[in-house]
Amino acid sequence: MNSNFNQFKKEVANPQKFRLFMLFKLPAALFAGLRIETLDEQKAVISIRQKWFNKNPFHSIYFAILSMAAEVSTGIHCMAAIYKRHPQVSMLVVKAESFFYKKATGKILFTCEDADAINQTVEDAVASSEGKTIACRSIGKNENGETVAEFFFTWSFKCKK
Repeated sequence: MNSNFNQFKKEVANPQKFRLFMLFKLPAALFAGLRIETLDEQKAVISIRQKWFNKNPFHSIYFAILSMAAEVSTGIHCMAAIYKRHPQVSMLVVKAESFFYKKATGKILFTCEDADAINQTVEDAVASSEGKTIACRSIGKNENGETVAEFFFTWSFKCKK
């Protein structure tokens, strides 16, 4: 775990600061309504609620909005792992894969529990000075606990020495 995780969490878990971050860095996520439900050393949970702005013609949440929420659930731990790192580490999504099982309506929670593996991958990238990748999994569940979608995002980390 990055020794600066608690500082990162304090910055990003503040709803006003998270909204400002999204406004400047991920404006579509702000307008879509992404929220941090849980962020700890092991998992991140990002929520999205169905509303007029993010719906599709089939009366469910548009797949791109689901993808955005899932990506943030994996990416937030990636950001935490490289926060205030010396030497600096860059991160980039290099692959995305998704599976849809059920109509996404109401409030959907995307959970990623790959924090330990992400931290290890960043450590490996720093130690080897080579790019390293990791496939992170995010599961989206509705208010009834039913899985509506599953996403895999492959993140690449490279030391900026």
